[in-house]
Amino acid sequence: MVYIKRVVISAVFFIVPGMVDAQWIHQNSGTDNGLFAISFLNANTGFVVGNFGTILRTTDGGTNWTAQISGTMNSLMSVSFIDANTGIAVGLGGTILCTTNGGGNWDSQNGGVDCSLYGVAFTDPRAAGSSAENRTVVGDVGAILRTTDGGANWTLQNSWTTENLRGISFFAPNTGTAVGVGGTILRTINGGTDWTIQISGTTRCLWNSTFSDANTGFTVGDTGTILRTTDGGMHWTIQTSGTIVNLKGVSFPNADTGFVVGDGGTILKTTNGGTNWISQTSRTADDLFSVNFPVDVDTGYVVGDWGTIVKTTDGGAGTWVEEERKEGISQKMGIGFWVIPNPFTSFATLPGHASECFVLYDVSGRRVGTYKGDRIGEGLRAGVYFIKAEKGDPKPIRIVKVR
Repeated sequence: MVYIKRVVISAVFFIVPGMVDAQWIHQNSGTDNGLFAISFLNANTGFVVGNFGTILRTTDGGTNWTAQISGTMNSLMSVSFIDANTGIAVGLGGTILCTTNGGGNWDSQNGGVDCSLYGVAFTDPRAAGSSAENRTVVGDVGAILRTTDGGANWTLQNSWTTENLRGISFFAPNTGTAVGVGGTILRTINGGTDWTIQISGTTRCLWNSTFSDANTGFTVGDTGTILRTTDGGMHWTIQTSGTIVNLKGVSFPNADTGFVVGDGGTILKTTNGGTNWISQTSRTADDLFSVNFPVDVDTGYVVGDWGTIVKTTDGGAGTWVEEERKEGISQKMGIGFWVIPNPFTSFATLPGHASECFVLYDVSGRRVGTYKGDRIGEGLRAGVYFIKAEKGDPKPIRIVKVR
């Protein structure tokens, strides 16, 4: 049986006007692929996942990023590591990948579903009793998968919803929160044997959540939605974010200090538990999807579209610095491949390669067609796509059809 608790929203919050300059340093990811999730174990060692099976690893705080072989072209939407060796990534088409050697090898696991998976979590490594064997995954149509043997066997749990789930977090070995479309918030206190629907007070899509302790948690979503709980999720209070953009990622290194990221390069910071949110200028217009402060309130990382990775070592308190690493309107593809024009209205061309074949994918990683180099994208609806040579250089680049 599901017990639904009513919420009375009574608190009033205020946004601090103005912006604060902040020190977010752009890092060279080595890819133009969209990056959707980030997991750092400490200030130096971290992993990033994204479009077309992208997995990146750093061991020097992001100074250098190394691409790893994922074995899939499916977009990877979430990643989690419990130690330097043991990690899991999930993505579209029911993709589940696991590594036990720090990403040296990624092995595909069978979760028994083919729906897209958007969130994954270990039981929290900070909590006593945590196990690298226990993992929970969430995805479309209310899918919640649980393993207690490192992924050898996955069990589909009853979520009591068919809404698409977008994020999952565990603060303790048995206590977790899942969020998703339609303002969905689910809570378990027994490792997922039972999930209870909670009243969020919103119908907006919720993308991610985090807990700084057993009682204090935050979740973020579309049109500037930020929710806070101080009683383990029994009640959620809407906070004033000061923005209407979609917010995708949240990280609270402690109960007072937190960061939220979202579309259009949005970064928000609070130092009083969300009572006030201050907008920081990121100096990028790229959509940002995930933020992680792994050890303290100073050192954090953000990832987003177009291979964006930015880092701060002072909690965003100094002067903004960003390096320009994207090419101009005509984007180079591999060696000698140029897409002209980009963006385009009818079709684009690849000069010198009119008779060669190129594969196009949409932003979800789904293959949408094969085109000759003289009429790339003809007949497609307006939108963002990725193109790669059918033979040769496997690196895709982004193209945009505007009409």
